[in-house]
Amino acid sequence: MSDKKTTEQDSNYNHLEKMSISKLLININKEDKTVAFAVEKAIPQIELLTESIVEKLHTGGRLIYIGAGTSGRLGILDASECPPTFGVSHELVNGLIAGGDIAIRKAVEFAEDSTEQGWKDLQEHQISSKDIVIGIAASGTTPYVISTLEMCNKNKIITGCITCNENSPLGETAKFPIEVIVGPEFVTGSSRMKAGTAQKMVLNMISTATMIQLGKVKGNKMVDMQLSNHKLVTRGINMLCEELHINKTTAGILLEKYGSVRNAIKNHK
Repeated sequence: MSDKKTTEQDSNYNHLEKMSISKLLININKEDKTVAFAVEKAIPQIELLTESIVEKLHTGGRLIYIGAGTSGRLGILDASECPPTFGVSHELVNGLIAGGDIAIRKAVEFAEDSTEQGWKDLQEHQISSKDIVIGIAASGTTPYVISTLEMCNKNKIITGCITCNENSPLGETAKFPIEVIVGPEFVTGSSRMKAGTAQKMVLNMISTATMIQLGKVKGNKMVDMQLSNHKLVTRGINMLCEELHINKTTAGILLEKYGSVRNAIKNHK
C-alpha cells in the first residue's frame, strides 16, 4: 500500500499515451462518475460548515475562500457567481488566490509556498471575527492556505476547509474540515481533475444552500438575480408570467419598473 497522499497516488491506468481518444474519454468519464459518491460521504461535514456560514452571514459577516492554483480559481469562480445569481453584494462572498489576481490566468511561481502572504491578503479585506474563512487545497498541504487558517484561528475567526486527503495538515487546522476522498487521478497527481470537480461540487452546495437559507430563492426561482443580459431578462419575464399569471408585455413593464423579479412580485397589485 502506498504511503503517498491519495491525491498523489499512481493512477489506476497506465500507458495513457497508447490509448485511443475514445478510450481516454471513456476512462476519464469512468473516474468522474465516482466523484459524486465521494462528495455524498462528506455531506455531514458540509452541513456543519454550511450551518456556521449561514449563522455568520445572518449576523453581518462575510464568506471568504482562499486557495492556490486550481483550488483558488474555483473559490473565485464560486464567489463571482453569487452576486449575479442571488443579487447579493460583491463583498458578501470573496475569493482570494495565492499570487493575486494575475494568478487567476497564469501560475505564479512559488506563491503557494508563502506562509505570510495569505494573512496579509485577508487583512487587505479588513478581515474580522464576524467573517468565516474557507481554505481550499486538494492536497491539504498548501502553506499559503494552512498558515492563513492558523492566523484566523488565533484571531477567533471561524475556519473551514475543502481538501481531498484524509488527516491532512489543513484538515487538522480548520475548525470545520471537509474531506472528499476521490482517490487517484486519471493522470497521476493532476488534482485539477477529480479533486477539482469535487471541490466545485462542494462549493456549489455550500453557496447555494447558504443563499437559500438567506432567503435569496422563492419557491425554486432566483428572484433576486441581476438582470444583466437579455437571457436573464427573458427568464425574469417568464418567472413573472408564471407567478402572477400575467402576459409577457405586462411582466416586462413590471420588471423594468421594479428592477428585480422579487420587487415586481412584491409590488404587483
